[in-house]
Amino acid sequence: MKFNTKTIHGGQQNIDPAYGSVMPPIYQTSTYSQTTPGGHKGYEYSRSANPTRTALENALASIENGKFGLAFGSGLAAIDAVMKLFKPGDEIISTNDLYGGSYRLFTKIFEGLGLKFHFVGMQDSSKIESLINTNTKLIWVETPTNPMMSIIDIEAVAAVSKKHNLILAVDNTFATPYLQQPLELGADIVMHSATKYLGGHSDVVMGSLVVNDKGLADKLYFIQNAIGAIAGPMDSFLVLRGIKTLHIRMQRHCENGEKIAHFLRSHPKVDKVYWPGFEDHPNHEIAKKQMSGYGGMISFTTKENSLKGAVSVVEKLKVFTLAESLGGVESLAGHPASMTHASIPKEEREKTGVVDSLIRLSVGIEDEEDLISDLKQALA
Repeated sequence: MKFNTKTIHGGQQNIDPAYGSVMPPIYQTSTYSQTTPGGHKGYEYSRSANPTRTALENALASIENGKFGLAFGSGLAAIDAVMKLFKPGDEIISTNDLYGGSYRLFTKIFEGLGLKFHFVGMQDSSKIESLINTNTKLIWVETPTNPMMSIIDIEAVAAVSKKHNLILAVDNTFATPYLQQPLELGADIVMHSATKYLGGHSDVVMGSLVVNDKGLADKLYFIQNAIGAIAGPMDSFLVLRGIKTLHIRMQRHCENGEKIAHFLRSHPKVDKVYWPGFEDHPNHEIAKKQMSGYGGMISFTTKENSLKGAVSVVEKLKVFTLAESLGGVESLAGHPASMTHASIPKEEREKTGVVDSLIRLSVGIEDEEDLISDLKQALA
């Protein structure tokens, strides 16, 4: 089954057996009747499993070419479950340019519980080897990274992880399975903030994990049930609905993203533009190899190179909305240093390029001319 068909039918019963519903129903129930103690139809309590969530989890596994999908209450809840695979003294190597919430979870929660994190630029996978020791258990990758759009060679990192018998997890939120499928490239876990492109309409908060290994899946299912940070049935329905249009939305995100990236690069008031589709973007050839397109996420700085200048631009935007998050049908603009990455200390942010003048755009699916006109007036 091809990807575009998978988004609609992958992992799904075509027709609901009860009444012939084309879409999986919303099973808004906490519990299920039993004919005898322990005798049920596969569902006993909705923290453990819910038919609507099961339908979504099957769809998530299908579009990532995986075997097991899990849906959580948020992206951070999904990451939290991964971290709970480990014990005090274990070490994790992470991308140094990553979402601020991930950094906060790692450093403010799990470091206090005894895990040790190493943050390193992974554009050159050879830098990872020197950090590996007998306590190393996981490599955590974002690619493209948030917000600098750095590209990491998943196959190369997977080779390192396999050599040392480590788990490789990839945050695939920016690329989505439409553009990139990390399990096919050697990853063990794929994570999504399904709030973003998978949901696609800025109306739900959710996270997901997809794996192939049953032993790993069983451990994660146990953690999911024991901790209880699950996705509810209504949210599961919304993300399942979003996945059905993922392919056509991503086509437009990519088309608009390319036009906006080239517009910004040609603008006299813009300094640097970060978008992996440029031939001179670091690791562009890797992006070209492991992605089928370059997405709708772009970051840039203005030549004024100041906090005041960046804030002035984002406050003047009218079609782009100044807001947290990304991946919705509407275009959003953000200021990472004071919004999504404010939890990372300034000196650490700036080492990776997240300076006060950086603006991040999530390019939506509106008419490209309206988006360009909006940026023109804001930059004027």
